[in-house]
Amino acid sequence: MQYKWLGKTGVQVSQLCFGTMSFGGDADEAESAKMYKACRDAGINFFDCANGYSKGKAETILGKLMASERDELVITSKCFVPMGTDINARGGNRRHIAQAVEDSLKRLGTDRLDVLFMHRWDAHTPLEETLRALENLVSQGKVVYLGASNYSAWQVAKGLGISERMGWPRFDVIQPMYSLVKRQAEAEIFPLAQEENLGVITYSPVGGGLLSGKYGPGQRPEQGRLMSNQEYTKRYGEDWVFDTAGNFSAFAKARGVHPVSLAVAWAAAHPAVTCPIIGARSIEQLMPSLQSPDIEMTPALHAEIAALSRTPPPATDRLEEQG
Repeated sequence: MQYKWLGKTGVQVSQLCFGTMSFGGDADEAESAKMYKACRDAGINFFDCANGYSKGKAETILGKLMASERDELVITSKCFVPMGTDINARGGNRRHIAQAVEDSLKRLGTDRLDVLFMHRWDAHTPLEETLRALENLVSQGKVVYLGASNYSAWQVAKGLGISERMGWPRFDVIQPMYSLVKRQAEAEIFPLAQEENLGVITYSPVGGGLLSGKYGPGQRPEQGRLMSNQEYTKRYGEDWVFDTAGNFSAFAKARGVHPVSLAVAWAAAHPAVTCPIIGARSIEQLMPSLQSPDIEMTPALHAEIAALSRTPPPATDRLEEQG
């Protein structure tokens, strides 16, 4: 396992980050413990969580697992999503952020979050309000670095501008979606991150399982997240996405490589990406992702794989200026 600088924080993280979304949901405590151990044995020191994962259960499980080695790990969590039936138990306002972080710290059994992500953009709260709340948490030592998840490039840029003007801590890390079938981040998010030296940890490098080898044109199993989860069905529902998945699976098979390993390695190879977030429901499902660093992702191989999918147009849409 190699280690990379997380933006300009001065912190080094493993080239893979493990996402704990399955903890307490698809993976019970025993299976979660197996996956955690496998990650630590592989050299992973970076674990991504969120208060909304299994309504807090993921944080509780991760907290127990990491208790004996907390200071050796870089731990993230998130806030924004509804955490109860109360109308105000959500959002990017100062009231909710303060309470959400207190609750996350208790569940994780730690005194600080290494990175706190705003999980979503809040259209109902001024960004200044959100950033002021985050500044308070950094000043109190409860949060070390700030991040934005699922923000567009202009939203991140707006936040950076406000923080610079006010002298507040800025977003140091962003978490966009990125895979062979979801490449929109290449248009504006990645260039912004490179220009501002932001850490980038991307999620869903296997496209919600689409690039696992199980899917293709006319090949849609009855079981699996893509079939049972309406959000994923909508996200990956276009026919060309399944065509790409089929072509990618054939490409991986022809080279004797597990498609999951190849998908993760491809996403990790973009120069803007610090590390992809890998995840799984079981130890067996996790292993191909852990093997992705063994793949030598040369520029030629990366280009071959990229050619299997649609390249997003440049931000200006001036295709004639592309090399």
